[in-house]
Amino acid sequence: MATISLRRARTIIRKTLEAGRAAEMKPLSVIVLDAGGNVQAFEREDGASPGRFQIAHGKAYGTVMLGMAGTAQKGRAEEQAYFITAAGAALGGQMVPVPGGVLVRDAKGAVLGAVGVTGDTSDNDAAAAKAGIEAVGLTAEI
Repeated sequence: MATISLRRARTIIRKTLEAGRAAEMKPLSVIVLDAGGNVQAFEREDGASPGRFQIAHGKAYGTVMLGMAGTAQKGRAEEQAYFITAAGAALGGQMVPVPGGVLVRDAKGAVLGAVGVTGDTSDNDAAAAKAGIEAVGLTAEI
C-alpha cells in the first residue's frame, strides 16, 4: 500500500503553512494522516489555540475513513444529517465534517491519506491544504 513518507508529510505541512501566511490567514494547525488514519506529522503555529490538534485530526480522520473530502461531507450533512451523525458515532466521534479535511491521492487516484487544516475559515483551511499537497506533486480532493 502506498503511503505518505514522513519527509513528504513535513513538506506538505511546511507548504500549507506558507500558503496560509501568504494569504494572511490566522495561525493554522496542520495534520497529515496516512491511508489507515494514523498520524504521520502535525504542527500548530504560534498563536493557534490548543484545541486545534483535535479539530485538524477530526477533519482529516473523517476524510480518510469515509474516503470523502470535508466539502463533500458538509454537503452530505446538509442533505442526510442522519448519515453523518451515524458515521460520526461509528468513528467514535472523531470526525469534523467540514472543509479543511482534504484527501491526498497519487497520480493513479489511489488514496494515500488525508490532510486536516484548521485555524481560519473552513474554505481557507481547505485552500491552504490544497496548496501544500500540490506542492509535493500529489492531488488534493477538497
